[in-house]
Amino acid sequence: MTTGGSISGLLTDLYELTMAAGYFAAGKSEEKATFELTIRRLPPNRSFALAAGLAQAVEYLTSACFDEDDVRYVRSLPQLARASEGFFERLRRFRFSGDLFAMPEGTPVFAGEPILTVRAPLIEAQIAETYLLATIGFQTMVAAKAARVTEAAAGRGVVEFGTRRAHSPQAGVLAGRAAYIGGCIGTSNALTGSLFGIPIYGTAAHSWVLAFPEEEEAFRQLQRLLGEGTTYIVDTYDTLDGVRKAAALGRPLWGVRLDSGDLLELSREARAILDAAGLAHAKIMATGDLNEYKIRALVEAGASIDAYGVGTDLVTSADAPSLGVIYKLVELESDGTRRYTAKFSEDKRTYPGAKQVFRFEDHDEIGCAWECRAAAAARTLIRPVLIRGGMVEPLPDAAAARAHAAASLAALPAECRRLAAPEPRRVEYSPALRALAKESRRKLEAGVT
Repeated sequence: MTTGGSISGLLTDLYELTMAAGYFAAGKSEEKATFELTIRRLPPNRSFALAAGLAQAVEYLTSACFDEDDVRYVRSLPQLARASEGFFERLRRFRFSGDLFAMPEGTPVFAGEPILTVRAPLIEAQIAETYLLATIGFQTMVAAKAARVTEAAAGRGVVEFGTRRAHSPQAGVLAGRAAYIGGCIGTSNALTGSLFGIPIYGTAAHSWVLAFPEEEEAFRQLQRLLGEGTTYIVDTYDTLDGVRKAAALGRPLWGVRLDSGDLLELSREARAILDAAGLAHAKIMATGDLNEYKIRALVEAGASIDAYGVGTDLVTSADAPSLGVIYKLVELESDGTRRYTAKFSEDKRTYPGAKQVFRFEDHDEIGCAWECRAAAAARTLIRPVLIRGGMVEPLPDAAAARAHAAASLAALPAECRRLAAPEPRRVEYSPALRALAKESRRKLEAGVT
């Protein structure tokens, strides 16, 4: 979250610190390393993810440091009892001085494609791993889920309502941001709105109605406060009776919210009541344990619902609650010599060298970073963000990322976006990259460095 100040370098895994100490002891800490963050494989019923979290990655890289308390704690760890004083001094001087290249937020991304590339002294690039995986993986997962939910809503607004069910309040803030990038019209989280300029929605809960002796009085007081923004939650006692009471109060109001029961039938009956009262402008919002499948069913059945609020299923991406993001070393440069690195294990193979992703109309190609393609034929997706620790240019805000996502998703075939058994996009590796992988494996097997 963009809250100002610095981020503690301790927000990492222990093994990042032990490796950092080991690199320092071996004289390797300042070797120029290139790491890539990719998605190893997509979850079931997902043909794409949606890149998100870059703003928080940049915030981390430009502000992470170790203060004296942090260094004192690291020094106390028994695993680092043999670390030299020079290592702790290096932590005191820790600032990201490298380069960051990344896909813009809101870009559809497919398995094997780098979302971001970090090139920095080995100690700096290594310590960053945990934070980058966490913020990119989480927000990319939620943004993709939001894209599915909004696709199911078929043009009806979707509001993210999930902070109370998120895995932490902090996760709720970033989930609201990611959901907005993925297509939601806004969030219920006030801090998300304040930090990122995202529209916020919500009026009152059942407790508001229960706080008054009569439902009519609760509605009247809410209308007095909110005017045209009034949305009544009508299912505290009897849903259709609640709609009738709301209709009797008339204007001003935005609409009513259905939170339980048979949403299809209730929406039709609520619409009829509102229309008969001359309130054809009034909207009907539905909430209550919704997800993309339930919303699609309601839309296909012709429910009289104008907007949806989605909470738990969205902020936790309940049907696919984790994303297989990985952060792997692909190059290492020392004394002017560059060594390409890769894993060759059967299920976890990676490709060596820094890469570029070329997006053609009907497929993607992953190539070496130095390769070029005609601009008319393909777009290059990996762009410079930080050079020598400084911003290349300001990042687009969340609204711009949302607009980019909408345009990019619309360009994908409908078969790729469908909810069940989507058609995967064709992703190829360039001949040059495949040749580099073959040569790297040959050198490894021959013991050549």
